[in-house]
Amino acid sequence: MTWSERTVKSGGVRISCRDWAGTGRPVVLLHGLAGHAGEWDAIARQLSIRHRVVAVDQRGHGASERFPHDLSRAAYVADVVAVLDQLDLRMPVLIGQSLGGHAAMLTTAAHPDLIHALVLVEAGPGGPNPHVQEEIGGWLDSWPNPFPSRQAAVDFLGGGAVGEGWAAGLEERDGGWWPRFDRDVMVDSLAENARRSFWDEWAKIACPTLVVLGQSGIIPPQEIDDMFRLRPDTTAVSIPGTGHDVHLERTDALQRILQGFLRDIPTYPAPRRT
Repeated sequence: MTWSERTVKSGGVRISCRDWAGTGRPVVLLHGLAGHAGEWDAIARQLSIRHRVVAVDQRGHGASERFPHDLSRAAYVADVVAVLDQLDLRMPVLIGQSLGGHAAMLTTAAHPDLIHALVLVEAGPGGPNPHVQEEIGGWLDSWPNPFPSRQAAVDFLGGGAVGEGWAAGLEERDGGWWPRFDRDVMVDSLAENARRSFWDEWAKIACPTLVVLGQSGIIPPQEIDDMFRLRPDTTAVSIPGTGHDVHLERTDALQRILQGFLRDIPTYPAPRRT
């Protein structure tokens, strides 16, 4: 099964999606910062056997508009809502990794009547982290742009399945391999995460929720404990031996976990939390 490109407009911003078609309850996949929709290809292909699956290139990433005027968290949420509306994705399960998980969480909190269930992969309410923009900016500045070859990019970006997944998001032009995003757009997308947390939003969510964790340490143990204290009905799974890119490192394990969660969640949405 292959995907087709679909484009939606969100506040005048072009958002590109990989539509894997399929039937059954929709599943929407959101990548992390500096990532791309293609990171989900292996998982999307399998999920589309039983579900309508759409993977989104978030604003500023991949085939979507590279220099959007608005980089607020609300803009990322509005993009998800636009995708649901314009592609007729009724009551989907939102699945997001890292900053994509953050966007999925905020969308679910802001629009509980639109979302059936939520999956966070290495993501949480987080913040405030005043150093996050400097850290991410420094990491992106370390990239040898352009990479001289695709294999050089694979090796630099972690090697193996992780490096391949990241390198798949690059484009070849002018004799090198370049990111399909702008460094400053990535850094500016984290402005709100630098100055505040999102615990109120997390506490509002009432739908079935799964949290999948690696062993990256990016989500501190105290944050994990607080997430389950506020929402003890949350399901949690840890995949040993993985880092932050769980979806690339152990695609097989995550696939099984997602299939089990999708199979077992209720047919109808949970009542809204009051």
